Amino acid sequence: MNLRRQKLHSWIALQASAAVAAGGNRDHPISDLTVWGLREPTSSRSYTVVRIRTGSGLTGYGEAPAPVQPRDVEKARAFLTGKPATAYQVLRTETPLDGGINMALLDIAAKACSTPVYRLLGGPTRVKARALAALMGSSDSELASSLVQQQRDGFKAFQVPLPTFAGRNQGQAFDKAVRARMEALRTAGGADVDFVLDGGGKLTAGDAGSVAASLERFHLLWFNEPCSVSNLQTIRKISDETVTPLGFGHSIDHQGVFQDLLRQGSIDILRPNISRYGPSKVRQLAIMAETYYVAVAPNHEGGPIATAAAVHLAASLPNFFIQHVPRPASEQDRELRSAIVSQPVEVVKDGFLQLPGGSGFGIEVNESALNKYKEVSA
Repeated sequence: MNLRRQKLHSWIALQASAAVAAGGNRDHPISDLTVWGLREPTSSRSYTVVRIRTGSGLTGYGEAPAPVQPRDVEKARAFLTGKPATAYQVLRTETPLDGGINMALLDIAAKACSTPVYRLLGGPTRVKARALAALMGSSDSELASSLVQQQRDGFKAFQVPLPTFAGRNQGQAFDKAVRARMEALRTAGGADVDFVLDGGGKLTAGDAGSVAASLERFHLLWFNEPCSVSNLQTIRKISDETVTPLGFGHSIDHQGVFQDLLRQGSIDILRPNISRYGPSKVRQLAIMAETYYVAVAPNHEGGPIATAAAVHLAASLPNFFIQHVPRPASEQDRELRSAIVSQPVEVVKDGFLQLPGGSGFGIEVNESALNKYKEVSA
C-alpha cells in the first residue's frame, strides 16, 4: 500500500473514531463481515455472497467471485471493522472480495438515505435495462431449442458459443460452420432477435479476424472476446479490418488494459465484471468509455444479488447497452437462485429487466437459504 493510500485510510479511520466518540453513527461504522460460498448444482456456477453489518443496525449484501480464501476474509474483516460504510468509493481491502464489498456498502449507503442505489449513483437514466441470455448447448439443434425456450422467457438478445474446434488454427470449414450456426439461429429466432458471438478469447488473431469479417452481414451486437488481449496491436488490426463490433472485459483484471483498448480505438463494447470490480469501479470505467463513444455491457456470471446490483448500475449509466443475465441450467439451479432473494429480480419482459423498487437494491436476502446451500461460510 502506497503512502498516499495509507494517509487516506488513516483519515477515514480518524473520522469514524471521532463520530463514535461524539456518540453518533451517521457514517454507519462497519461492525461485521460475513461470506457464504455458493455453487449451483447443475451449472456449477459459483459465487460468494457478502454481508456487511453496521453499528447503526443497517445490513447490506453483495456478490464477489468464488472461491475466496479464508485469509482474504480475515484480512477484509480486520480492515473494514470500524470504517464508515458510507465511504464506499474508497474502501478497498485489496482482496477478491472487493467487488462484493462495494455492492454491500452501496446497499447500506442507499438504505441510510432511504433511496434506491441507482439514485445514489446519479440515475435513473432509464426505467428498464435490456437483457441478454447465453444460449445453452453444444450442437446447433440444442442451441436452437435453447433460443426458443428463452424467447418464451422474454429474451430477445442471445449470446452464441463458437462451434467446437480442436487445434490452434482453423480453416475455411470452421468459418463455414460459424456462418451455418448463425444462419440456423437467425431462422429459428426470427427477424426481431439480436446476437452476440462469444469467442471466449480462444481463437488466434487470424481466425478471429476472418470470422469477424465473415459475419459482418449478420449485424452482431458484438463479437465477444474474439481472441486474448495479450497483444493489443493485433486487436487493433482486427478492429481496423472489420465493421463487426468487438467486446472485451471477461479476462481483463486491470483497469489500465481497458484504457489502452479505448485509446487505440480497438473496443466497441466495454465488459468489466461487476462482481470483480464492483459497481463503483464499473461506473468509473463507463465514464471513461463515454468520452470515446463506447457503450458498456457489464459481464455478470454470478447470482441474483449481483443481478439486482447490475440493474441499478444500468439505470445510472448513460452509455449502458445491455446486461447479461445468467440463466439457470436446471430446476435445481432455479430453486437455489429463487430462494436466495424474496423478489423475482431476474424476470425479463419483452427483452428488458425492470428496475427493483424500494431502498438499497430493493431486495430481501434469505439467509436461511444461504445457510442451506452454502459450500463454505466465514
